[in-house]
Amino acid sequence: MSVSITSILKAARTHCEEEIMPNVDAWNASGVWPRASSDKAAALGLTGLYAPEEFGGQGLSLGDGIQVYEELGRGDGAYAFALSMHNICTYAGCGFGTEAFKAEWARELTSGRKLANFALTEPQSGSDASNMYSRAVINADGTWTINGAKAWVSLAGEADIYFTVVKTSDAPGHKDMAMIAIPKDTPGLSFGPRYETPSYNFLPMSEMYLDNVVVSAKNIILPVGQGLQGSLMAIDIARVSIASGCCGLMQAALDTALAYSHNRKMFKGTNLDLDGIQWMLGEVATDLEASRLLYKAAANALGTDQGPLMAAHAKRFVPDAAVKAANTCTQVLGGMGLLKPYGMDRLSRLSQMLRIVDGTTEISRVVIGRSLKARAKTLPVPVIPKGYGEA
Repeated sequence: MSVSITSILKAARTHCEEEIMPNVDAWNASGVWPRASSDKAAALGLTGLYAPEEFGGQGLSLGDGIQVYEELGRGDGAYAFALSMHNICTYAGCGFGTEAFKAEWARELTSGRKLANFALTEPQSGSDASNMYSRAVINADGTWTINGAKAWVSLAGEADIYFTVVKTSDAPGHKDMAMIAIPKDTPGLSFGPRYETPSYNFLPMSEMYLDNVVVSAKNIILPVGQGLQGSLMAIDIARVSIASGCCGLMQAALDTALAYSHNRKMFKGTNLDLDGIQWMLGEVATDLEASRLLYKAAANALGTDQGPLMAAHAKRFVPDAAVKAANTCTQVLGGMGLLKPYGMDRLSRLSQMLRIVDGTTEISRVVIGRSLKARAKTLPVPVIPKGYGEA
C-alpha cells in the first residue's frame, strides 16, 4: 500500500522546521550543497515521491507529491527546487528507463543515495529548446558518443547522474532528439566555474561540458524522437513544482510580516492594528490562497490534454504573486525588512529566481496566448445590430 500523502507532508514539514530553517543561512555562507541534509530528506522518503514502490519509491501521484515542495519552500525555495528536479528525473528513470538502467539506478535514486538532475538548456538557447547543438553519434556497438555543452545545470558536480537531452543528427527540428542519463564519473564530462548567485549559494549551478562522452545504450531514457516531448512533460511538472514551492515562500514571508507587525508597538497599538497593514497583508493572504488552488489544480491536470496549459497558468501567476508577496511583506517591516536576520531579502531574490527557472513567466504567457488564439477560432463572430456604429 502506498504511503499516505498526510504522512509525507508531515515529514516534509518536520524536515523544513528542523533542518532547513535553522541552517539555510549557514548553507549559503559555506556555498556548499548540504548533502547531509538531503540525505535526511531521503530517509524521510522525499527523494522518490512519484516512483513505484517496487523500486523503493513512495508511489504518490503527481497531484499529491507536488504538495511536498510547498512545505519545503517555507524553508528555502532553491532547496525545494533542487529536490523537485531530482524527483522528476527519478520519475523518468523509473518510468521510462531500460530494465538495465532501472536495475542499476532506480533504488539508488529513490533512496537518495544518488542524486540526479536534468540538463536541457544550452548556452545559446534558453526558451528555444529546439535550437540545440549537443550531438550524439550512435556507434556500431550501440553506445552513444556525445559532444556539446549545457547551461544552468543545477547540482552541477554534486548530482551523481544527469538526464541530458541531445540531438542525434544535424537535421532541423526535434524529431531526432533523445534523452540519455550520463553518470558524473563518465570520462569527458566536466563542469565550468560555478555561477555566482545572490541568495542560493549552496545550490551549485554551472555549465556542463561533454567532450567525446561515451554512454551505454542501457542509459537511454527516451529514445530518438521522444526527447523533446518527454522534456516538455518534465518541464510542466517542474513548473507546477515551482508554483508549489512559491506558496511556501509566500507563507514564510507572510508569517514573518505577521509576527513582526503583531509585536511592533506604535500609535498606541501595534502595526497590525492599522487598517493599511491589514489590507496589505490581506492581499498577500488572498494571493496565497488563490495560488494554492491554482497549483493543485495544475498538478492534478498533469498528464492530461490540459496539463501544459494549466502548468503555464500556475507558472505565470504564482511566482509573480510570490515576488509581490515578498516585496509587500518587506515593506510591512519597514527598515527592519532590509536587515539580513529577518530573511526578507533572501525571499525576494528567491522569488525572482523562481519566476525565471524552467520557463520564464513570459514564456508561460506565450503558451496561454496560443491557447486563447486557438479558442478564438472556435467562437462565432459577434453579431452587431444594424445601425450600431453607423454615422
